[in-house]
Amino acid sequence: MLRWISASGQPLLVGLLVGIIKYIRHGYNGPAMDQLQHITRWKTEMVATAAKPYRAAGRFAWHFARGKLGGDPAFFGLLQNGLIPAKSRILDLGCGQGLLAAWLAAADVASSAGNWPQEFPPAPQVATYRGIELMPRDAQRAKVVTGNGISVEQGDIRTADFASADVVVILDVLHYMPLSAQDDVLNRVRRALEPAGTLLLRIGDSAGGWPFHLSNYVDSVVAIARGHKPGRLHCRTLSQWKSDLENLGFAVTTIPMSQGTPFANVLLVGKLGGAAV
Repeated sequence: MLRWISASGQPLLVGLLVGIIKYIRHGYNGPAMDQLQHITRWKTEMVATAAKPYRAAGRFAWHFARGKLGGDPAFFGLLQNGLIPAKSRILDLGCGQGLLAAWLAAADVASSAGNWPQEFPPAPQVATYRGIELMPRDAQRAKVVTGNGISVEQGDIRTADFASADVVVILDVLHYMPLSAQDDVLNRVRRALEPAGTLLLRIGDSAGGWPFHLSNYVDSVVAIARGHKPGRLHCRTLSQWKSDLENLGFAVTTIPMSQGTPFANVLLVGKLGGAAV
């Protein structure tokens, strides 16, 4: 195997390999590595539990759930950062096939079984989950996610009644509609959250350079694959988003939410009736 290396060079290579092995064995076996491995295993179990119901909806729904839940940092980030208060009534706008409902149900199962990371805030254990999804096929797929207080309906968030909620979640949705429609949705979200509540809004920062443009390209391809008509995306800079939400009365905190991806996504946490997190 080492014939292509000269005899004088082989000892150097062997020494290098031994050094790498020692570094791996002794440098990565500490508490930090143990914690990382534990979180990785826990996340894998969570993804499997959350995706399991989608087997009943077909192979596409199941594979999409596994890929999205495992690869999109937003789902992990919501739990890791404790962004959903306990016993919340959640309104998920543009919920797709109900992945957030499945993820939160899996979190409840894990927490009840004592399988919850000690370094995380407590599991949300939400009161109710209501999802609204434009595409009939996705709304139908979401029906496989069952549980107390979980409901998903087919509808257009530009006209649907939001009623009232404690937490409104909008992940990568608003940029598919014109800015005026976005503003109208956000105004109605504010009213739904009064007097106090939380908006969790993930957006792409249009000042984010090529990661932003790559994200938009992927969003366009995925939207077409899911049955949406091709169309222009309507985006804003992060500073514009923050200013617009503050003008609505939200105290806003920004959290980078594209870890492990090449995108320029940011989660805006807007609070009514209290300071930003």
